Amino acid sequence: MKYLNGGWLIREGFEVKYATHVYDYRITDKSLTIYMPYSYVSHKGATLDGGLMTMEISTPHPDIVGVKLYNHRGCQKRSSQFEIQKQKCQPIITETDEILTFKSKDLAVTITKGEQLLVDFIYKGNVIAKSYPRSKAYITDDKANPHLSEQLSIDINEKIYGFGERFTNFVKNGQSVRIWNEDGGTGTEQAYKNIPFYVSNKGYGVFVNSPDAVEFEVGSEKVSRVQFSQPGEELEYYVIAGDNLKTVLENYTDLTGKPTLPPAWTFGLWLSTSFLTDYDEETVNSFVDGMIERDIPLEVFHFDCLWMREYEWCNFKWDDRTFPDPINMLKRLREKGLKICVWINPYIAQKSPLFDEGMEKGYFIKKINGDVWQWDKWQAGMAIVDFTNPEATAWYRGKLKTLMDMGVDSFKTDFGERIPTDVVYYNQADPNKMHNYYAYLYNQVVFDLLKKERGEGEAVVFARSATVGSQKFPVHWGGDSTSDYPSMAESLRAGLSFGLGGFGYWSHDISGFEAGATPDLYKRWTQFGLLSSHSRYHGSWEYKVPWLYGDEAVDVSRTFTKLKLSLMPYLQSESVRTSKTGVPMMRAMVLEYPEDLACHDLDQQYMLGESLLVAPIFNESGKKDFYVPNTKGEWIDLLSNNVYMPGKWYKQTYDYFHLPLLVAPNSLLVLGKEATQAEYEYHNSAQIHLYNLLEGNRVSETLYDSKGNEVGQISIKREDDTYHVIKTNLDNATLYIHRVILGEVICHEYSLQKNIESITIV
Repeated sequence: MKYLNGGWLIREGFEVKYATHVYDYRITDKSLTIYMPYSYVSHKGATLDGGLMTMEISTPHPDIVGVKLYNHRGCQKRSSQFEIQKQKCQPIITETDEILTFKSKDLAVTITKGEQLLVDFIYKGNVIAKSYPRSKAYITDDKANPHLSEQLSIDINEKIYGFGERFTNFVKNGQSVRIWNEDGGTGTEQAYKNIPFYVSNKGYGVFVNSPDAVEFEVGSEKVSRVQFSQPGEELEYYVIAGDNLKTVLENYTDLTGKPTLPPAWTFGLWLSTSFLTDYDEETVNSFVDGMIERDIPLEVFHFDCLWMREYEWCNFKWDDRTFPDPINMLKRLREKGLKICVWINPYIAQKSPLFDEGMEKGYFIKKINGDVWQWDKWQAGMAIVDFTNPEATAWYRGKLKTLMDMGVDSFKTDFGERIPTDVVYYNQADPNKMHNYYAYLYNQVVFDLLKKERGEGEAVVFARSATVGSQKFPVHWGGDSTSDYPSMAESLRAGLSFGLGGFGYWSHDISGFEAGATPDLYKRWTQFGLLSSHSRYHGSWEYKVPWLYGDEAVDVSRTFTKLKLSLMPYLQSESVRTSKTGVPMMRAMVLEYPEDLACHDLDQQYMLGESLLVAPIFNESGKKDFYVPNTKGEWIDLLSNNVYMPGKWYKQTYDYFHLPLLVAPNSLLVLGKEATQAEYEYHNSAQIHLYNLLEGNRVSETLYDSKGNEVGQISIKREDDTYHVIKTNLDNATLYIHRVILGEVICHEYSLQKNIESITIV
């Protein structure tokens, strides 16, 4: 929210009061409370009629400091709140004549006691952010609504990232960001997954703990400030520190929840019917059998909306005109080794047989006058299930369980963004705060059912909407993109922003959703899609099976699908680490290489885990400009064996079977023996590739099975030209040592026999 008119004036109709100075404070063993009047108090008489802002400082976790600002605290708590997972943490609170200090492990906050209010956030002796005088404000807007606002500094060369899956520029400096979930496609400033959390290339993060419409002005009102505000009488935020951005994400997800480890089969290829295409059981079988005949491994088949009758979304019943025998159809598909996903949303159309039942039992969100809230967008007369009502939740889950009993394994939890605010909920929750939070409840309801019915470790949704904490319910995909290169690029930068919000797993519609793709775009997006954490062909009016785009598209699809499946030992290890740390599998270059300033703006390439650099191609010419991070040691292209010097830009042209897919120096990349499915014994007969291990370095890798259990380890140290190898439980593995000598890659192959745990190679 912008409330200033330049550097000195206030916008017409707005009233602003600033917290001026520390008048009094209170110290307990756990918190520091500071009382800050809105005008300078020089004598006791000045305490009358002026108002007072209160600031409470606490710590829920080491290296995280919570700041709560409020004007009046007597407001009823009618809203749903994000689940904050607090740890025991004893702060150290000290004072001098000039300064109050609150410290949580290595993160300290200092507050001046003088005539000017200055708050510094200091990590290991370095100031990471400041709140200057006239930063903490109580605002009455031009509609007489109250707001609390805070400003934190933006330093010289500081860049701000995050705020969820946003399709605007990757670096957010200069942008206004409203945390309000909306269904706007991938080509606007609107976003499906708004997260009130940002990170800085200085190595810290800020999380505003509110499901409300938080508004950020990132250097867009005061150019050297991030200003954030929310409606109401209070504002709570956390400053999160760490030695690097990875640690910041680890601390943030300690607070809001770790990404749940998805089943290993979800990393295989998903194929959809597409949205508005004509399809029946014969069509589905032609797609599945066509993939089998062309040797393109398929893991999941997805039925989109029209598995149900039109005008009846959702009725949760198969359309008997096109699927007269769904139970046996699903059985036959599962016998081909497929998992089954079906499309759902949280809306019930008026024509659906479920509408009357839900209306009579009070299962829908209501208008203020008690009527069911309805509108005609999307589906005629549709209502919205009220997940704050336990009986409505059980009713909805019961419909899904019936589908699971038929053989459905997963649900595409579409929609959940256009949630009205002129309504009443069963639990009397604040409808403004429920707008974003609804996405959490919706996906939690479905995810928890899958976990209960399919077992721990088998639950997965394919979700579009999200808010804070939704990372616990993977996987998420990027919404309605168009079938062109700009949309492909905007999807990537949105995914990289999303990953900086604690979300570990992300996908997108390969070749774009809206309209039809050209064969060229289909092949380039296939490369990108199958080097993403999760991979799905999906569209709107057109089928997206590869043979419709030519024989070469079939070959490209087969090549990159099998490449991804061969990478499953590496991807599963990275996935387990993501679930433990909150660091995403697909990560922005600044996250992996913060010390390299050239990486701070990059949004057209990314790291897939710690070792693989992927640079998708966004044009018909096949040309690609990409940057190789400034590391010690050369990088090696996995597909071509070309060598690339660190700290340099390259421009090259690629055919459809190649793109920049570079392995970082000192990498231990484990590939599997299988290329036909995503789940197999990753440690058995593995190919262990050691890439450009520099003298004196040691690398290690832990292998996990498809359930996330540790099954093997390998560690290799280089001393001069001698390699010391220690392994456990890697049966019949082959070691490939890739060395760069005079700009060329030399590879040596060694057999690692069973039962021999330690060898030395010269």
